[in-house]
Amino acid sequence: MSVLIIVNGFFLPHFLFIVPRHSLSLAVLPSKNQTKLANGETEVHHRPKRGWIWNQFFVLEEHMGPDAQYVGKLHSNSDKGDGSVRYILSGEGAGTIFIIDEVTGDIHATKSLDRERKTHYVLHAQALDRNTEEALEPKSEFIIKVQDINDNAPKFPDGPFVATVPEMSELGTSVLQVTATDADDPTYGNSARIVYSILQGQPYFSVDPKTGIIRTALANMDREAREHYTVVIQAKDMAGQVGGLSGSTTINITLTDVNDNPPKFPQKNYQLYVPESAQVGKPVGKIKANDEDLGINADIKYSIINSEGANMFSISTDRDTREGVISLKKPLNYERKKTYTLHIEGMNTHMDPRFSYIGSFKDTATLKISVGDVDEAPVFSMDYYIMDVYENAPSGTEVGAVTARDPDSRNSPVRYFMDSKEEGERYFRIEESSGVVRTTQPLDREDIPWHNITVMASEVDNPSLLSHVPVTVQVLDVNDNPPEIAADGEVIVCESSRPGQVIQTVTAVDKDDFANGQRFYFALPSQLPVNPNFTLKDNEDSSASIIARRRRFNHLTQELYELPIVVWDGGEPSLSGTSTLTLRVCPCQRHGRIRICQGEAFLSSAGLSTGALIAILLCIVILLAIVVLFVTLRRSKKEPLIISEEDIRENVVTYDDEGGGEEDTEAFDIIALRNPAAAEELKFRRDIRPEVRQHCGPARNRQSPSVELDEVDVHEFIKQRLVEADMDTSVPPYDSLQTYAYEGQGSPTGSISPLDSPGAHSEQDYSFLEDWGPELQKLAELYGEAESDVTT
Repeated sequence: MSVLIIVNGFFLPHFLFIVPRHSLSLAVLPSKNQTKLANGETEVHHRPKRGWIWNQFFVLEEHMGPDAQYVGKLHSNSDKGDGSVRYILSGEGAGTIFIIDEVTGDIHATKSLDRERKTHYVLHAQALDRNTEEALEPKSEFIIKVQDINDNAPKFPDGPFVATVPEMSELGTSVLQVTATDADDPTYGNSARIVYSILQGQPYFSVDPKTGIIRTALANMDREAREHYTVVIQAKDMAGQVGGLSGSTTINITLTDVNDNPPKFPQKNYQLYVPESAQVGKPVGKIKANDEDLGINADIKYSIINSEGANMFSISTDRDTREGVISLKKPLNYERKKTYTLHIEGMNTHMDPRFSYIGSFKDTATLKISVGDVDEAPVFSMDYYIMDVYENAPSGTEVGAVTARDPDSRNSPVRYFMDSKEEGERYFRIEESSGVVRTTQPLDREDIPWHNITVMASEVDNPSLLSHVPVTVQVLDVNDNPPEIAADGEVIVCESSRPGQVIQTVTAVDKDDFANGQRFYFALPSQLPVNPNFTLKDNEDSSASIIARRRRFNHLTQELYELPIVVWDGGEPSLSGTSTLTLRVCPCQRHGRIRICQGEAFLSSAGLSTGALIAILLCIVILLAIVVLFVTLRRSKKEPLIISEEDIRENVVTYDDEGGGEEDTEAFDIIALRNPAAAEELKFRRDIRPEVRQHCGPARNRQSPSVELDEVDVHEFIKQRLVEADMDTSVPPYDSLQTYAYEGQGSPTGSISPLDSPGAHSEQDYSFLEDWGPELQKLAELYGEAESDVTT
């Protein structure tokens, strides 16, 4: 069977193809073949023929006609043309987008299709018997493809663009690559074939028509001449042919800076006025060289290249303004030099070797500085003055003189005076016109050896301009102070000192300086009789030794001695002074070590003053009073056995008193146990005398000289008391614990304490201790006093 597919009135033979029998989707119609026989009859032969079938239809997108777009036709071999065959369609878009004529099998598209939204549709066709609704053909699947047309223009999804390229770049330097996209089918026709072209930006830039790479079209473009460029690039499909669709984008291109311009001063000569009163280290002016470059390419370093200017001025760069700041290195003086010439150089700090052919990237200018005359304060001839004067000089003595002058050309007269706020004004004055410094009173070097004063000077015509200068006055020493003995407290003399023994070495002090008081001489007063106890030896090294002249001193006989000593200094004239030393006699240990002189000496050796000792004693007395008061309160406080009448409960009262045995008379009195008669006297209610048992045998030694006690059976006594406690109905209604302790009758050997034998006295003679020397003298005195008290 031959089947023709007609699409939009065109015959498309390439859509026909042969398929095997088993793949046919429509019935195969038989054809007739006739053969003439010999008898003239015709034999008809029936054989089936293969039929042509389709599997694809095509429909153009974006159909805008008023009628439905014809897609194709379905036809079954079973269709005789009598309307007995009904064609049905199912699948994607069946009945909505695609409809079929049930009688003819014509397929139409009722809506405009967009290939970019859906490229194809899968449908199923079937032929049914109209009368029986039986399938004449099995269901067959076919595809309707949407055929692309050029309905989408190219687009730049990332535009607009921003790009940079260094200035002075070579021809053809790549700047940026742009890419456009087209939604049309790139596999069908030229709908998606894009060509790039430049619409704006010529002749500075160009674009590659295939790749979209933008390049420089001119060499050495100068940023300083023009910095920003706008380039418009067009992308056109259909390979750029007429009728193709196009899209465009904008690229903003900026030329970046390179160091291709040297710095340059706007003018070659400058002038600057600076007053001579300008402060050192402060800025006095500014100068600037222009550089058309940007950033670090415009950084400039300034320098003064001539020595005349470099000695007096310095220049630095302000990083923010790129100006050269000129500062003063030394004070200006109009009277000495009125003008200065500075040669200033400005040079780039970052060089680009590619542009070295342009020349050196620096420039120079000349700055002429004029020094302005200013009325200045007087100037002293020296920065400071040092003067001297002897102490005790009479008032009005000249100490020295200061000199100041007016540095200005007028040379005005100068007036001198002192700062009234200083202490030095009490001792010195200055002559207003001459600057001579004089004393106002005699000076004492030992009181103030140095004086610091401030002298001020001002012009007579302009007193507001002041200048100051420090003046130091040294007071020179004269020998006006006699020497004195340098004695620290009293001199100690041991009782066991021997003739010729050195008691102590003394030295002298002098308030005068070393020139007059370094050498001292010592002697005893010549107008006094010879001292029988002590003598003095000059050691000729500014010290002297006190030497004992007799044997054995006794502090009981005489404790204190006075020794006057005369000392001379080595000054001119020589001065002398007499000092009296106090010598205290004290008992000493062996090797001359002091044992004790008095309570005061002992305390002074411990570093305690009289006030500190009184404070310590007062604190001790207060503490003792507090302790005594506390103990008294504790003893007087008695706890009641029964707290209240309502407190009825079992109580255990414990007396924990161990005592010191029966010999201890301060603890619990054991007499109550050993002597029932004594206990009976102290009984208030129920104490009775226990029975006394007689013991045979020798009598025991008495253990104490106290009251004689009859021996009793303590065990029986305690048992009897226990029975009484159990039978007594008058006791309080709670258990009462009564404790009796008995440690025995003591040691058979008796006590060794001397307290129990007051009648025994020692017959030992301790008088021999007096012959054993001073070390045991005190012990002998103590035993001697004890014997005398016993005798008495």
